[in-house]
Amino acid sequence: MKLSDLFSAASVSAQMRDGEAEVTSIAIDSRQAQPGALFVCMPGTTNDSHAFLPDAAAKGAVAALVWSKEGFEAAKSAGLAAALLPQDRIEFNEAIWRLCDVFFDHPTRNMKVVGVTGTNGKTTTAWLIRDMLSALGVKAGYIGTLGFQIPGEERELSNTTPFAVELYNLLAEARDKGVEALAIEVSSHALAERRADGIEFDAAVFTNLTQDHLDFHGTMEDYEAAKRRLFEDLPQQTAKKFVGAANLSDPVGRRWVAEIESVFGYGNDSDDDMATLIGKAEEVAIDHVTLRLGALGQADATGTAPLGGDYNFWNLLSASAGLLALQKACGLFKESQTVLDLIANLFKEVRPVPGRFESVRNDQGIGVLVDYAHTPDAVEKLLDAVKPLTKGRVITVFGCGGDRDRTKRPKMAKAASERSDLTVVTSDNPRTEDPQEILNEVLTGIVSGRESVDIIDRREAIAYAVGAAKPGDVVVIAGKGHENYQIIGRTKYPMDDREMAREALATLSGSTQ
Repeated sequence: MKLSDLFSAASVSAQMRDGEAEVTSIAIDSRQAQPGALFVCMPGTTNDSHAFLPDAAAKGAVAALVWSKEGFEAAKSAGLAAALLPQDRIEFNEAIWRLCDVFFDHPTRNMKVVGVTGTNGKTTTAWLIRDMLSALGVKAGYIGTLGFQIPGEERELSNTTPFAVELYNLLAEARDKGVEALAIEVSSHALAERRADGIEFDAAVFTNLTQDHLDFHGTMEDYEAAKRRLFEDLPQQTAKKFVGAANLSDPVGRRWVAEIESVFGYGNDSDDDMATLIGKAEEVAIDHVTLRLGALGQADATGTAPLGGDYNFWNLLSASAGLLALQKACGLFKESQTVLDLIANLFKEVRPVPGRFESVRNDQGIGVLVDYAHTPDAVEKLLDAVKPLTKGRVITVFGCGGDRDRTKRPKMAKAASERSDLTVVTSDNPRTEDPQEILNEVLTGIVSGRESVDIIDRREAIAYAVGAAKPGDVVVIAGKGHENYQIIGRTKYPMDDREMAREALATLSGSTQ
């Protein structure tokens, strides 16, 4: 497609030079530019992306999107056609998604797409929806914290919801490989920055809203407004029928159900006055949940999923709401059985999510759980789910990431120490901050009189916690979940909580023989 034709078809205006350049791909990373590529220079605060124009040209790029007059001239010097867009991040991103949507020929138009947003539960809910769709025989994929996953292929992603150029490349790849449905985690950052705009969602699920990412959004009101875009703004960008589902146990979700016509409510027994879908936990164990579903005019249906803990009741209910939303939007189920029976029958087909209430099995009589919980609310929910399943003590290991919301550090410590018999405070991803200074801020929130220790080295902290545990105790290692690295400075170093827990258990086993 000619550069000028692309801009015209996307209804994007720009100062342009050599609009006759023939574009065959779009790239945001100069190292991935191919012959015929349109190289996108994203506005940034840490470096000038125009510096990579010569590298992109050397790889065969024929054109560039730039955001300054200097960049426009640099593109000319590199021998590239160029289009100058506004430097304002929102305006720039608005143009990018429109261009990508046209270039990749509206990749989600003929897919079933469900988005999941909320502070906690996004990953598990989206994962479960993908598994349940797959169990129906649908060729389904997933995009989110755990990467890009389509049948027969998996790869890591640098963001929960990638930037538009990368995201649209993935969407087009999924379509071209025959994927029929996608479950996508949609982060508040992505919604605020217009990364996910243009995706033609059939359905969306809102799980909850608690404090997180205030370093980015500034206020809880702005944080909520970003997430609300998935239910109001993005559905206006498609001709598809859209249906949303919101958790009535969250006050924001309850308000949205009352205010947004296309959104129905789901909840537990106490939410039945507004709920379209009701869930009741029949049994909750360390390794499974039995859930009964109910809806107006339908007989209840019950199923058991291999997921432990009370909050996985909510994740399973959220996923069920997502499937019901898809049914209402585009007729997901064709069989004659009731929708609730069909959904409940899928529970047994789902898989535990890596790093989400993941059990590290051992023969020491000690429960060891690894979980991604990294907000005060998530830690509360995690430990509240663990306590009823624990015969002995709860020992919690956690830290807080550097270069992130500092206000939640003491709140994390309060949530953990209130619910633990022993709290072990350690490093998470310190990034460019001093690890000891992070720990000092965390420790101010430890509840007076509660037992705690602080050990900067995460491996030593996990070994200490496992070594302190006795049969019947549960060691909870929170914050990093599936991550197999630790970020110190700007470098990722190999580190996996699950492997370190196994090492500590092996040492413990050797010492008792």
